[in-house]
This record gives sequence, structure tokens and C-alpha cells, in this order.
Amino acid sequence: MYWAFIVNPIAGTGFSLQTMKNLEGRLRQKGIEYKVFLTERPGHATQIAAQLAEEDQVYAVVAVGGDGTASEVAAGLCETGKPMGIIPAGTGNDFIKTTNIPNDPQKALELLLSRQPVDTDTGTVNDQFFLNVCGTGFDVTVLDYAESLKDKHRGLTPYLIGLLKAIRHYESVKLKVTADGKTEEGRYLVCSIANGRYIGGGIPICPEANPADGKLNLVLIKHRARWKIPFYLPGLMMSKDLKFKVTSHRLVSRILIEGDNLRINIDGAIQPMEKVEFTVKPASLRLIR
Repeated sequence: MYWAFIVNPIAGTGFSLQTMKNLEGRLRQKGIEYKVFLTERPGHATQIAAQLAEEDQVYAVVAVGGDGTASEVAAGLCETGKPMGIIPAGTGNDFIKTTNIPNDPQKALELLLSRQPVDTDTGTVNDQFFLNVCGTGFDVTVLDYAESLKDKHRGLTPYLIGLLKAIRHYESVKLKVTADGKTEEGRYLVCSIANGRYIGGGIPICPEANPADGKLNLVLIKHRARWKIPFYLPGLMMSKDLKFKVTSHRLVSRILIEGDNLRINIDGAIQPMEKVEFTVKPASLRLIR
């Protein structure tokens, strides 16, 4: 049997390719059979992973890249029973922070080779797969500004710069939110549906999220005047946003969000939508962590 590594060659501005080369030396040193597959376009990792999931000779499929690569690989392996691993080599690497996978690729490899897979939840957005966090509001504006900085910076830096720029331009969103049959309407600073805890390179949007509890976390932060937003940022960075008086937090299985001209963050990718339904898929992924 062999380990299959799916590498996004542009993740982390090329860091993923160098990471894989370093890992290959360690794998050969240990005498471990492996194959490397390079992605060529968006969605390609999902196709490769789905094909590998059907091969008996593949022990596990490992995503080498950032959160986007991990999400694509997970989509291909979801509900197949084939174990998945993650080697962080992207910009944000947010999901690994929830699952305690080391940020250092060599340490992440050692963990892969020594642990057993654990049942892990995933989710859907209008039947589209997601692994980490989705939502709309302030975080989408931050992502807009951060995207242009990812070619020059890894980690939290592009998101922090994007956050500072977003404060000047952000407008709250008017939403109708129905979660497990309970509906509320209003204007919101943040509406996050979380399976994982972190967004934006390490911002703990939902520090209580557990991707093995069979539920999604709905985090709603009510509208705040633009000049008040900076006063909430220290609490957000210190994992205290769930304690804000303007925050509501619930564990739910199904969420419907309705609004005009919505832009939805799906594991870091932004898509326009008008009506969005989120559902949890409990224990649908076998993740080595």
C-alpha cells in the first residue's frame, strides 16, 4: 500500500512544492511507499481524491497546501471511509489549528505516520461541500482585501491588513436566519457557520467549535457602528467574541440564510448567493489527527 500526496503547486506562493520535496526525503529515509499528484486547476484535488478513494492500494490521501486544498481533498474523500491527512503549506492553514495538526510540515508528517484516523464532521452549503467555516458579513470584506496580499505574505499578516482596511469600508448585512426552525431577522456584523474554530490565518471566530460533535456552530454578532468595531477586535483575537453582549451562539444541524446580494465565504472562497442552506454531515470524514 502507498500514501498519496495531493499537492497544490501554487499554495503558499510555491511553498507547497518545496515542502513536498523536503517531505519526500523523509519518506524515502523511512522506506515508505508514496506517490505525488499535482493539481492543475480549481476542483482538481477533489477529482484526484475521489479517484484515489476507490483504490485499495491507497492507505491514505494527504492534502499538501492551504485550507482550500484541504477542503477540496476532503470533498473527494467525504463518506468514502478513506483516511485523509493534512500537511500545512498554504497561507492561512486554519483548519489544522482546530484539529491540533502541527503547523510545521515535518512534524505534521510524523503525526500522520503515528496516528489513527478520527471521525470528523463536515458540512454542506446548498449541497456544496465545506470543511472549516462559512458565513457572510465582515469576514467576507476582510477576505476581499486580504486576497491581493497573499502573494507576498503567509500566515496572519494579509488578514490583519485586510481587517484594518475592512473597518473603513464595511457595511453590515441584513439577514433572515432560520436555525433548526427558529427564525430571527436583523442587521449583522458577522454571521458565521463554523465546523472549525479559526478563519483568516488564526482569528478564533468560534473558539468552542468541535468538528466531532455532530453539530454546526451558528455565530451571530449584531450590527455595530463602524467606529465601534475596533473596540471589539482585541476580544475577538483573544477568543472572547462569544461572550460579547451583541453575540449569539448556538449548536445547530440546519441553517437557512436569506438576504439580498449575499456574498458567502465558503472555506475562504467567496461566492454570490441569495438563499443559502447549511447542513452538517456528522462523522463523514476519516481524518488523521
